[in-house]
Amino acid sequence: MRVLHLISSSGMYGAEAVILNLARALDAGGEHHSMLGVFDNSAAPNHELYTVALAQGLDAHLVPCRGQFDRSVPARIRNLAQRANVDLIHAHGYKADIYAYLAKSGTQVPLVSTCHNWIENDFTVRLYGSLDRFILRRFNAVAAVSNDVRDRLLKAGLASKHIHVIRNGIDLGSFRHIAEIRKRRISGTVPIRIGLVGRLSEEKGVDVFLRAASEIPRGNPEPEFVVAGEGPDRAALERLIAELGLNNRVALLGHTTDMPGFYGSVDVLVSASRTEGLPMVLLEGMASGLAPVATAVGAVPQVVRDSETGLLVAPNDPAALALAMQHMIEDPRRREILGQNAQKLIAKEFSAEQMAAEYIEMYERVCAPKRSREVQPS
Repeated sequence: MRVLHLISSSGMYGAEAVILNLARALDAGGEHHSMLGVFDNSAAPNHELYTVALAQGLDAHLVPCRGQFDRSVPARIRNLAQRANVDLIHAHGYKADIYAYLAKSGTQVPLVSTCHNWIENDFTVRLYGSLDRFILRRFNAVAAVSNDVRDRLLKAGLASKHIHVIRNGIDLGSFRHIAEIRKRRISGTVPIRIGLVGRLSEEKGVDVFLRAASEIPRGNPEPEFVVAGEGPDRAALERLIAELGLNNRVALLGHTTDMPGFYGSVDVLVSASRTEGLPMVLLEGMASGLAPVATAVGAVPQVVRDSETGLLVAPNDPAALALAMQHMIEDPRRREILGQNAQKLIAKEFSAEQMAAEYIEMYERVCAPKRSREVQPS
């Protein structure tokens, strides 16, 4: 089966990692082929996903896209799909959903989408989100990364028979060795390091993480706090760091490409999000043997099981987050046990191979009617 994945990407974040993991896992079996159509947005060009995909040996193509709406894009998608003789178009994100739907006109190619998460923090995004949910009703199938996302799709009017809950999966081989690297790092006397990875925007709760960090006592050695990621709230967060007196305790690392290296450099991973689907950062960090402290939002409690694979706290509660981080700081043996449990859970339930198998099952189901028509005698 030949699948065209459509993505409008502004960098390498969780959804992009999912798409790359899925494409590699699909290609690995030899029976399926993935193509990536990455929108080349003239207003904010970002070719990182395209470049990474090519470097990993994937079949990737740029789709020129000018302005907020480019009438030529649907034809470009149709031409790309026809030249490659794809069996199915798989869209990721509202922009890809809309263009994929418009490109379908006059073709029999089935459409599927993955709803990674909805972040509607301004009027324009809410408007596009509403249009997206209307269009998704006309897709052959929609994958939701969690039960929470599935419930939101149901409320938006999608038929339950067309929604498939498929959890994110990761390439385990990239992270298995990280726990040993971390053990070597902490064999000497080094400060405990607590890290958060996420876009610097309201939904990720970086401000909550900083307020919690300010409540952690200054030990000897003093705990360190690091944040990997970029985003529109950077200036506001820098001001907050200064206001809280954290200038010498917190480092904003910016965009980080070496995620295995990051996981090997921290002792506790924190997710302080106000809203989430199923964050790749938690899956990768846990696969690296880290015990996370996370807010109980979206599908997070499915993977961070309180006092089993990590610690859960309520969102928007710096005091509760600080207390959980302090528990991790004070009890290294507990960190180690929770981290081992976390690593085992990810290996068992969240591999890229498992994710790909579930997507293949969805693909086969939506392609069956088209194939049936093709083999009927004339």
